[in-house]
Amino acid sequence: MDLNEFIQLAFKEDIGDGDHSTLAAIDTGAIGNAKLLVKEEGILAGVEIAKKVFHQYDPALSVEVFMNDGVSIKYGDIAFTVTGHARSILTTERLALNIMQRMSGIATKTRQLVNMVKHTNVILLDTRKTTPLFRYFEKEAVRIGGGRNHRFGLYDMIMLKDNHIDYAGGIKEAITKTHRYLAEKNKKLKIEVEVRNFRELNEVLETGTVDVIMLDNFQPQDIKTALGQINGVCKVEASGGINQDNLVEFAETGVDYISIGALTHQVKSLDISLKAKIDKT
Repeated sequence: MDLNEFIQLAFKEDIGDGDHSTLAAIDTGAIGNAKLLVKEEGILAGVEIAKKVFHQYDPALSVEVFMNDGVSIKYGDIAFTVTGHARSILTTERLALNIMQRMSGIATKTRQLVNMVKHTNVILLDTRKTTPLFRYFEKEAVRIGGGRNHRFGLYDMIMLKDNHIDYAGGIKEAITKTHRYLAEKNKKLKIEVEVRNFRELNEVLETGTVDVIMLDNFQPQDIKTALGQINGVCKVEASGGINQDNLVEFAETGVDYISIGALTHQVKSLDISLKAKIDKT
């Protein structure tokens, strides 16, 4: 979905036929300002999106940024101020905050995990376990936090998971059909195959011509064994059952990627607020 379209639909959902609290209580010509207050330590994310929210609703709103996306923040920091029509500030504040709180929570968690494994060469990936229609913001927050985005959707990469393989009749059949499909459609997409055990891993290696092998629910020692068998013929991703408690152990196996769905679906939003006041009428 186009970002501007998302913002427009979000406003339609929230405002309906009017922000009647603001329309009733605030004079048409009232001018105000508001500051984005940080109430919790973390990583800031969503500043650029918030600017788009304010400006799409009211291009006359002025945003002065003091802290950019990706910086460390602490209680009491002021990330930016917004100045202009008080009605516009009040109507847009919750949408901007909802986006920023969620994004900052994800960026904070991502940065924490990235820092835990920075002594290795592993790259942390997100997944498609995202909030419908909010995926762009969640994946952007992962990137801001220092992680990397896996495929965005079903359209930008081939990923043959267990159900694809079972329905296709096996790994060899799934890979063969995939290459035939890509040739027929004249598409160039990377191919990743999920394996659940060493038998399936051997089938992938015998069939060949894939870009990434995902080791699903392999334990660290098994991953080391698998890496020896794969021997650098393609990239290797570890996934399944990996969390903050065991992340370092998995990263130190030497695997190329670790994907963690919890980066986007088990994260607490960061506490920030927008405090407004009237300057003049």
